[in-house]
Order: sequence, then structure tokens, then C-alpha cells
Amino acid sequence: MAAGSEEAGRLKYQRIADSLRAAITAGEYGPGDRLPGENELMVVHGVARMTVRQALAVLSNEGIVEARKGAGVFVRDFRPLLRQGIQRLARERWGSGRSVWSADLGEDRELVVDHVSVVEESAEASIAAVLVLEPGAPVCVRRRRFVLDGKPVLASTSYLPADLVVGSAITRQDTGPGGTYARLSELGHAPVHFREELRSRMPTTAEAEHLQLSSGTPVILISRTAYQEDGAAVEVNEMVLDSASYILEYDFDA
Repeated sequence: MAAGSEEAGRLKYQRIADSLRAAITAGEYGPGDRLPGENELMVVHGVARMTVRQALAVLSNEGIVEARKGAGVFVRDFRPLLRQGIQRLARERWGSGRSVWSADLGEDRELVVDHVSVVEESAEASIAAVLVLEPGAPVCVRRRRFVLDGKPVLASTSYLPADLVVGSAITRQDTGPGGTYARLSELGHAPVHFREELRSRMPTTAEAEHLQLSSGTPVILISRTAYQEDGAAVEVNEMVLDSASYILEYDFDA
């Protein structure tokens, strides 16, 4: 195919995506509504099926719509979470028995942990380096999946030195009010400083399945390290977020 034809095809599917996006924004199609089918879009726009599919893929990748096998393409009925990166880690929150995750939610929504596993494993070199442990040293590993409005949105894996948390509620599925940080405080290792690193990429096959991601949806990776008063790292938390489900907010003074 000539370069000009390729360009024309690209512009056509972009125009179709723009048209559908505008209709959704204007309220012509609301949350949960089914978009016109491929055959109808082909006739209306005078294009081939592949062009229509490219247009719908654009909207799917933007998190605006989702395809349901055998049913069609629907406007996504989901409000993104506002993740307040600074306020959520304030000591007054977890110190008063509230979960750090509760900072992301309004009063009418509930973030559910539908999978928790707590095991002791040998630390990988990268985790051992941050926690200042010998490679292969035992670490307590907490893996959780968070679901909002029936949709998996986050997978979280925490690593803590095993000898630091042995016998505490941190080694159990339910850590109690305030979560891991409140229990670390009770053990004399309260976090006083946090550092987060963010990056994004396309998900692995396992991540896409675990978070039930639409095709083409990237993930946000957040690696957080919690430090106690003497500067020692007491936890590394590696999170994988559905990028279409989150807005990341950082609010701080100059």
C-alpha cells in the first residue's frame, strides 16, 4: 500500500474515533450504553471493517470504552480514582486507624481487597539492596488485589524484613486498623519518610489477566519505600495500577 493510502487510512480511523468521542462527551452515549456496531459504522463512514476496529481500539486504549465478547463495544461505566499521593500517607491517617487506600475514595465507593496472600520468601537482589539485607534473606511478602465497582484496579506487593515483623499482625491477612504502617509503629519502626518512583509500560500477560485489562491499556508502576526515623528502609511496596482507572494527584506547597 502506498504511503498516501496509509496516511488516508490513519486519518479516517482518527476521524471516526474523534466523532465517537465527541458523541460520548456530549452525552449521546452515556455510561454503559452500547456504541453502534461495526457494520453500522462501516456504512455510516464508508470505510472497511479494519478501519472501524482501529477507531474503536483508540477509544478502548484511552479507557473510554470496553469491548464485551459477543455483545459489542460499550461506554465504560467507571469513574477513575483520584490517588492523592501525599495526603494518603500522612501519619494522622494510618495512625488513627484508617487505611491509606481510603484517601482515594469518596463516601459512596468501596475499595475491596479480593485476594490476599502472606508468605515468607527469599529476598530478590533488588529488594534486598533497598532493605539492606543479604540477597536471599527472608522477607515477609504481602500480595493483594484491589477491586473497585467490580473492576480490579490495583495489584500491590509489599516486602518487609521477616525478622522485623515476626509474630506481628503484619504476617496475617488482616493487619487490623491502620494497616501495616500502624503495626510497624507499634513495633517501634514507624515510617517517617516515604519515597515513590513512578513509571509506565505495557503490562505483562500475567498483569493484564490479573487486572482484567482491555487490550492496549498500559499500567502505572509505583514503587514506594518506607523509612523509619534512623533512615532504615522498613518496607518496599511495588504496585501495578490500571492506568485507565487512576488519576494521580500530588498537592504540595512551593
